[in-house]
Amino acid sequence: MNTVENRRVQMVVFDWAGTTVDYGSSAPEGVFDRVFSGHGIHLTREEINEPMGMDKKTHIRRLLSCPSGDSQWKEVKGRPWTEDDVNALYEEFEKTLHDVVADYSTVMDGVNDTVAWLREHDIKVGSTTGYTSEMMEQVIPAAKAGGYEPDCIITPDVAGGGRPGPYMMFACMQKLGVYPPCTVVKAGDTVVDMQEGKNAGCWSVGILKGSNLLGVREEEYDALPEAELAARKEAATKKYMDAGADFVIDEIRDLTAVIEKINGLLGETR
Repeated sequence: MNTVENRRVQMVVFDWAGTTVDYGSSAPEGVFDRVFSGHGIHLTREEINEPMGMDKKTHIRRLLSCPSGDSQWKEVKGRPWTEDDVNALYEEFEKTLHDVVADYSTVMDGVNDTVAWLREHDIKVGSTTGYTSEMMEQVIPAAKAGGYEPDCIITPDVAGGGRPGPYMMFACMQKLGVYPPCTVVKAGDTVVDMQEGKNAGCWSVGILKGSNLLGVREEEYDALPEAELAARKEAATKKYMDAGADFVIDEIRDLTAVIEKINGLLGETR
């Protein structure tokens, strides 16, 4: 463990879907759409994605609470939604996602190169996620087969709380023996990823390409007109920064330059 007198980045904590695997968070987005549509509730991609990164029960509550979700539920069901409805929807979501999530666990471009650079520089690799430990049982082997295997993986049910709370970050730091928090970087693709990092006293870095926040699927990215893609990136960058991000990068490979910059800033404050 580094001393405070010799501070440098000791650990990067990545999110999963949309950051390291599953370009654009297609798995959870598709399953939320399927589950809600099965009840006659039709939400836009933007509405589904807005709470992405939270634990999935909280995500469901947010979808039911948004103006469209709330009004459609009352119209279809003839009553307001309840916590029993949240639990029932969650059971449907968990079962459906469990059946398909491994198929959406392809490691994203640039992840393995970036992780290799981190290991070469003696930087540990942690992970936090909105998935439960049971869901991760499907994801971890698929990611490992693609060459990606973090040093630790913390889920909301293990940490006793999800994002935007700091508890999963603290669990990563404790498990890997990393301190102080200012030597830890959280990298993710959602607003709550940024909040999670800042609430834990860490650096937060938002990634644009492949992100949930950019809202562009892989096959759409290169096909978008340059002006539209630039506008989407500008809007996503603002959301990241408004959520407390210290840096926003175009793709995961750009993280190495950010870490070198943070090391310089940490050296200045010794």
